[in-house]
Amino acid sequence: MTRLWLVRHGPTHAKSMVGWSDIPADLSDSDAIRRLRQYLPDAPVVSSDLIRAVETADALQPQNRLEHDRKLREINFGDWELKTFAEVEAKNPKHIRAYWETPGDIAPPNGESWNAVRDRVSGAIDGYLNLGLADLIIVAHFGAILTQVQRAKNITAYEAFGHRIENLSVTDLKFDGQGWHVGRINHVL
Repeated sequence: MTRLWLVRHGPTHAKSMVGWSDIPADLSDSDAIRRLRQYLPDAPVVSSDLIRAVETADALQPQNRLEHDRKLREINFGDWELKTFAEVEAKNPKHIRAYWETPGDIAPPNGESWNAVRDRVSGAIDGYLNLGLADLIIVAHFGAILTQVQRAKNITAYEAFGHRIENLSVTDLKFDGQGWHVGRINHVL
């Protein structure tokens, strides 16, 4: 059995859709980092290759690190990157509403659909499950974590979007070779 400890990176304070832009995390809340470090097991850590995830992983576990993984990145928002919902909605309200309200195969222009994100992240997670580790800490992003909540709970993407995934929260999932077991989702220490 492998237990996955999915940690969302520290806050960026961006007020827009941040996907593949390499924006650093604000890790100034040393008490929150300390509590998170104390809560997590002594286990290998892997992170997305984006700086906000890398820096958060470094703050949690500077040793015992696996190579950063591009497949654990956030949603690629394409032409919507670094734009607010209101900015995109002003130009194409039907498209952005369909993307968030009926997630699946709809993608932002030059971006990726929810199903593409889910398949990308699930492929990476499957590779880690094959390592046979008892515990693995994964520092990633809102979308990446929600794809695994969707998978573990066997729910729709729309239902998965109903879950909050706050910065520096932990979501723990177990895979026993037969199926998934869901622990806490969005646990903030």
